[in-house]
Amino acid sequence: MAVLVIAEHDNSILKNSTLNTITAATKLSDDIHLLILGKDIETLSNNAKTIHPIKKILKCDNSKLENFIPELSAPIISNIANGYSHILAPASTFGKNLLPRVSALLDVTQISDVIEIKSNNTFVRPIYAGNAISHVETNQNINLLTIRPTSFDKCEETGGNASIENVEFIDSDVKTIFIGREISKSDRPELGNARIVVSGGRGMENSENFNLLYDLADKLNAAVGASRAAVDAGYIGNEYQVGQTGKMVAPELYIAVGISGAIQHLAGMKESKVIVAINKDTEAPIFNIADYGLSSDLFQAIPEIIKELNLLNKLES
Repeated sequence: MAVLVIAEHDNSILKNSTLNTITAATKLSDDIHLLILGKDIETLSNNAKTIHPIKKILKCDNSKLENFIPELSAPIISNIANGYSHILAPASTFGKNLLPRVSALLDVTQISDVIEIKSNNTFVRPIYAGNAISHVETNQNINLLTIRPTSFDKCEETGGNASIENVEFIDSDVKTIFIGREISKSDRPELGNARIVVSGGRGMENSENFNLLYDLADKLNAAVGASRAAVDAGYIGNEYQVGQTGKMVAPELYIAVGISGAIQHLAGMKESKVIVAINKDTEAPIFNIADYGLSSDLFQAIPEIIKELNLLNKLES
């Protein structure tokens, strides 16, 4: 049977998490359909046609779907679910908000944070903040999975020629009303998609000291992240939190500054390609997973690194 992937997007561009989820879907079937729910998504749907693994685009275009309200989206998905063996969504805020509602409507068990697909009914997911790995085998007629994007590469965006089919909008009588959205604006790369991430922890001591990390991030064209301890202390907004209860990241380079390495934080960044840790505590757990470690006072180390980057930039120019 076919596999359905629910697209995460902003009504104009697909999120990278969708492309990672499509790759996961290829482990289950060659017949992959992509469901796009939104407003004025004609251009988005036409662009998605070229994604290589996708055989069919299912499009539900309605003004009520402009702002993501999962209570409206879930009945649309459950109405078409019988034609699929698996329904996949990214294990992002989007997917975690939507798929449990679909699961409830279909009366099936959802499997969350899948990091590997062994077979059509056997899936691997982390438990205990990533300290143990669980192999889950199911015998359900339909499996609902949220896919951890950092565990799968992005699929090819070219070479495909999918057909487009309209899906009926179900006008559910929901009580949820969209009020507004506050979006953090930054010239730096988005945290979830950045090639380089510079994160600070409680060791930064206060919000003003995060300016050091902003300067370093700007030199490296990097995103800025933070541990939960730094967020809870009020040093930085919670949209920057990396970890089990924050964002999952897997950049090419992750620089952890003043972060001890609590298991909740490690769960969100340990799949990074290269990890650099800077901490004056030589016993900090972050050093156990770091590829490179610098035991130093961050308030001395970071200015020195910025100074060297400035010299390097002058030589290159």
